[in-house]
Amino acid sequence: MARTPQDEPGVTAWAALLRAHAAVVPKLGRAVAAAGLQISWYDVLLVLNAAPERRLRMSDLGAAAVLSREQISRVVSELERAGLVERVPNPDDKRSSYATITAAGRQRLRAAAPSYLSAIEDHFARHLTATEVAALTRALGKVVAAEE
Repeated sequence: MARTPQDEPGVTAWAALLRAHAAVVPKLGRAVAAAGLQISWYDVLLVLNAAPERRLRMSDLGAAAVLSREQISRVVSELERAGLVERVPNPDDKRSSYATITAAGRQRLRAAAPSYLSAIEDHFARHLTATEVAALTRALGKVVAAEE
């Protein structure tokens, strides 16, 4: 009997990753929505808050966040209108700008963080042993390192 693509271990693992993502991310989105944030907003604010000087060039933000380049531009514009991020011209390169998290953005991020972290625990981490978490972290880290 011929093997189908679904019989390949890599395809099976990929499908499981996609199903887990589809099952968990909406729950994380609902958790941060209680603090008035969309999940895409939370991701961008989280990346900016962790960056040196709490700012990144737009191109670097696009590489660090889990959104496409087009989505980054749209989300930063939305965050800017909400007063949670501001764009600052890059003094060294007039063609680029920085996205900087504002004090209000940091406050909203802090307000949403407990719900976000709790949702990760409730809907993802509690289903895995410490050994599985370590193996998953290593395995996915290898993929990211090879593909970025």
